[in-house]
Amino acid sequence: MEVVFLGTTAAIPTTKRAHTAIALRYEGEVILWDCGEGVQRQLIKSGISYMRISKIFITHLHGDHFLGLPGLIQTLSFAGRSEALEIYGPPRIEELVRRILKLGYFDLNYEVKVGELSAGFSLEERKYTISALPVEHGLPAFGLVFEEKKGRKFLREKAEALGIPPGPLYKKLQRGESVEFKGRVVLPEEVLGEQKKGFKVVYSGDTRPVKNIERACRDALLIHDSTFDHTLEEEAKERLHSTCVEAAQLAKRGNARMLYLTHISPRYKDAKLLEEQARKIFSESYVAEDFACVDLQKLKKERGWWD
Repeated sequence: MEVVFLGTTAAIPTTKRAHTAIALRYEGEVILWDCGEGVQRQLIKSGISYMRISKIFITHLHGDHFLGLPGLIQTLSFAGRSEALEIYGPPRIEELVRRILKLGYFDLNYEVKVGELSAGFSLEERKYTISALPVEHGLPAFGLVFEEKKGRKFLREKAEALGIPPGPLYKKLQRGESVEFKGRVVLPEEVLGEQKKGFKVVYSGDTRPVKNIERACRDALLIHDSTFDHTLEEEAKERLHSTCVEAAQLAKRGNARMLYLTHISPRYKDAKLLEEQARKIFSESYVAEDFACVDLQKLKKERGWWD
């Protein structure tokens, strides 16, 4: 599992930062969180195949978070895509996508499925879930949570004590299925221990610090709005964004594993200032840079996280 930052600026692109977009690469699938203008070029430069994108989530309908959609949708069609593309977003996302599909002259060779985010939204896939959390940004806006599904630890010694031989019966029990052995039904609960922890990534979108994100970020890689440094807290409040220090305080209270600061105001030519301020509060704070890749599998091996 990898998290790749494709765009990390706030509102206006710079020579070093493109509009907001984050790619989650999970077992050959690419999930896009926000789709700012220029995302196609960012994908190409990062080496991520846009043809592998299965789902796009738009956190809110400010242009710097969705204006990459028209070009990307058309490019996928030009490239011969045939698989359906899923797009999720706040209320009015269906109207927005419908208008995008009418822009210019082109043939759409695949189906675009649209879903609306809401409080309590949860997309269940076989190996992961993605849920949406309302945040505070002056319009319908959502944070996003990716959680890997992991099974419970298989207690081999208990299976052996029951006389069950290694093989197909073990696999069934690991999948949570009951098995019959020597005239006795063995329940998976008899040989399964605690739930394993899977990868978890939380993205705030644009927002003031909110309890929803704080509660969700426990043991997670947290990506949080950090538009301003702490001296501009009043401006952050007025514009319904967060400062780097507020993001760090939230990460600390919520017991996040690691914090990436994003949506950086273009006023900062060197965003290390934000990182320095955040680290005084939460040591595992980092400024996200365009094309930075966070390898969660590597972090798991090196630090024992998500075991």
